[in-house]
Amino acid sequence: MSETVKLYKSNQPLLMQGNEACGWGALAAGCRFFAGYPITPSTEIAELLARNLPRVGGYFIQMEDEIASIAAIIGASVAGSKSMTATSGPGYSLMQENLGYAYMAEVPIVVVNVQRGGPSTGLPTKVSQADTMQAKWGTHGDYYPIVLAPSSVKECFDMTIKAFNMAEQYRVPVTVLTDEVLGHMREIVILPEPSAVKVLNRPRPVDPPEWYKHFEITPDYLSPMASFGEGYRFHLTGLTHDESGFPTAKPNEIKAKLDKLKLKITRHREQITEIRSDMMEDAHIMVFAYGSTARAARQAIRMARKKRFKVGMVQPYTIWPFPDDKIAPLLENVDTVVVPELNQGQIIGEIERLSRRHVKVVPLQRYDGELITPSQIVDVIKEEHA
Repeated sequence: MSETVKLYKSNQPLLMQGNEACGWGALAAGCRFFAGYPITPSTEIAELLARNLPRVGGYFIQMEDEIASIAAIIGASVAGSKSMTATSGPGYSLMQENLGYAYMAEVPIVVVNVQRGGPSTGLPTKVSQADTMQAKWGTHGDYYPIVLAPSSVKECFDMTIKAFNMAEQYRVPVTVLTDEVLGHMREIVILPEPSAVKVLNRPRPVDPPEWYKHFEITPDYLSPMASFGEGYRFHLTGLTHDESGFPTAKPNEIKAKLDKLKLKITRHREQITEIRSDMMEDAHIMVFAYGSTARAARQAIRMARKKRFKVGMVQPYTIWPFPDDKIAPLLENVDTVVVPELNQGQIIGEIERLSRRHVKVVPLQRYDGELITPSQIVDVIKEEHA
């Protein structure tokens, strides 16, 4: 980590954008390859990495489009480099086929999606949270994504590091889902010494090359990963394959492969998922919010508490896999859940699923390119408290 010491000033106040924080987090996590295509509102991530990756022996390349960008970072990761790209909604859509390839080939990569209004070209400079379900279901087939949702500039730094660690540990693509407001807002942050940053690297093979299976089904479903050029022979394909990577039509091997993609996430759900709860000890009303909307929600519950409303807040930092086991117990003690979202209702279905109809679930949806305000949330709390 010493190579990142000169890149940012640690342990002192710094004013920076969320997009900049994602870039510094990537460097601190060991990212050494970025391929991308400029797209509002994510381009500052590429700009920062274009300037700074060469300073640490890394590589930056601007590709011809987003399809080529994600293909390039998959190749770089297979060759042994921690790699990432950054985009927004239209580019994320173009990446879905190769994301599916990365899930099947179990290639660790990080994608930062700085959301904007859609569909299509939509609202390039306006905020949205409308890619929430795309981040789970964007590519076809059975797979289990990890998606993180920061709500502050410092969290953009921290969760980009976490995304790299999880990508390496579980050999999966990880999406960091921010938005136009988080990407462009500036806050005072204090970044840690690079030596204090917890960095995980992919498990490496210890067996001799002749015994190596690139997709070995281990007890914890996490396979060691050799890199191209290290003397280990393996086959990569998007076709369903056996433990050596060669295509298979055998039902038992097909099932084993798809079970592995599932179980390496579901068996580690407790370690993967993370939430934050505020003032939930005596709350009758829960506000459930993520991303930039969580900022308004946190202010709203403080305002509501001053009016003696017993209201609390739950914020998921991990939205996929959805943190069922952490949220379900909190739902047992409330009467109502208010779910503000910058879309027409995407995460609310998960709360309705967990509530099992014993809790009233109230939507607050805004999709005109503007933020939900604390006052709007308080107004809904008042209505439900009456």
